[in-house]
Amino acid sequence: MNAPRLPRAAAPAALAPFFAAIGGKLPLLPGAALFAAGLNVALRPHLPDDVRASLEGRHLRIRVLDAALAFDVAWQGSRFVPRAAGQPDLDIAANAADLLALMRRETDPDTLFFGRRLSMQGDTELGLLVKNTLDALEITLPDPHPLALLRWLREAKRG
Repeated sequence: MNAPRLPRAAAPAALAPFFAAIGGKLPLLPGAALFAAGLNVALRPHLPDDVRASLEGRHLRIRVLDAALAFDVAWQGSRFVPRAAGQPDLDIAANAADLLALMRRETDPDTLFFGRRLSMQGDTELGLLVKNTLDALEITLPDPHPLALLRWLREAKRG
């Protein structure tokens, strides 16, 4: 009798090329401003003072490869702010599904990195700081459904 075959874990589906065609044509700063605002809601309250000091003025770029989007931010004073394009100190890149899986803690960054599905380029020390900080934070992200996001934002604002 043959043992049942388990299905192979497939790589997450990439976004349709349509999104990349649009994403590559969008201006950078509005998206970076929204991304910085999201980081301020989700991460800022949880960042230890030593991490904040290490991030001060450092230019981070998050690239969503299959959407042809890039979000440039920096920590300035007490919050994340959008940053104009330029040479980042750290560039993190992956497809949307992999980035979402990382944020929701459904996958490990090392697995994606060694599987060549996550790229980190630039300052190695800063990359390790970001990775270790995110690993240490206990943040539960909401379901990406718009109503769930709104509830989560209301709760974050109260808390």
